[in-house]
Amino acid sequence: MKIENTKAQMRKGVLEFCILSILNNGDAYTSEILKTLKEAEMIVVEGTIYPLLTRLKNAGLLTYRWEESTSGPPRKYYVLTENGGMFLKELSKTWNNLINSVSQVTSKKSTTNE
Repeated sequence: MKIENTKAQMRKGVLEFCILSILNNGDAYTSEILKTLKEAEMIVVEGTIYPLLTRLKNAGLLTYRWEESTSGPPRKYYVLTENGGMFLKELSKTWNNLINSVSQVTSKKSTTNE
């Protein structure tokens, strides 16, 4: 089993949560979202993020608006909806519970004799 595959699956599992968290801080276009993820060492390619943004939009968690750009074509800014904000709050609770659970399990020392 390759460790890189497992690491990629772990990142994919939290990507939705990260994107919603980024948009909770303000509207952003795709390049800004990718830059924020990259700065956090969550390397994501455009081929991964566009379908995810579309899925989140279709689920009613995001919406978007077009804005003219002075340096090129108009930009599509993604916006967290009210439902997206509530969804993010639930994900945050789940994430915190998961962190605590994983920390508890991974930090326990074996009590069985070998």
